[in-house]
Amino acid sequence: MPCVRTVLCLLAACGAIAFLGYCIYFDRSRRGDPAFKRRLREKRRAQQRKAEGRGAQLWDPAKNEKLQEFFLQEVRMGELCLSRGEDRMGVEHLSNALLVCGQPQELLKVFKHTFPPKVFEMLLHKIPLICQQFEADMNEQEYLEDDRD
Repeated sequence: MPCVRTVLCLLAACGAIAFLGYCIYFDRSRRGDPAFKRRLREKRRAQQRKAEGRGAQLWDPAKNEKLQEFFLQEVRMGELCLSRGEDRMGVEHLSNALLVCGQPQELLKVFKHTFPPKVFEMLLHKIPLICQQFEADMNEQEYLEDDRD
C-alpha cells in the first residue's frame, strides 16, 4: 500500500510541475507578444483619460454651483417639513443635503445642536441607507457609461 501512495504523490507532483511550467510558458509568450503590449498601453491610456474626465467633471464650477443650490434647497425643505411636523420627509431632505455636503461631520454637529434628539436620531439611522442608495446609483451610472463604450 505505501508504494501506491508514493506513486500517487509523485504523479500529483509531476502534474503540478507540468501545470506550473505551462503557466510560465503561456505568460512569457503572452508578454512577448507586441500586440499584447500595444493593447495593454491602449487600455491604460483609456483608463487614464476616463479618470481625467471624471476629475474634470467633479470640479466643474457650473456643477459645483448646482450642488450648492441643491444643498441649500434640501436644507430649506428639510427645515420646512420639520416645522410642519413631517419628521420623516424632513429627515429625507436633510439626509440628501448631507449626501452632497462637502463637510458632513460639521453639518452633523450643527444638526445635533439645532434639531430635537428624536429627529437627529432618525437622521443618524437614515445615513447608511442613503449611502447605500448613492453607491448603487453611482455603480449603475458607471455601468451605463461603460455600456456606451
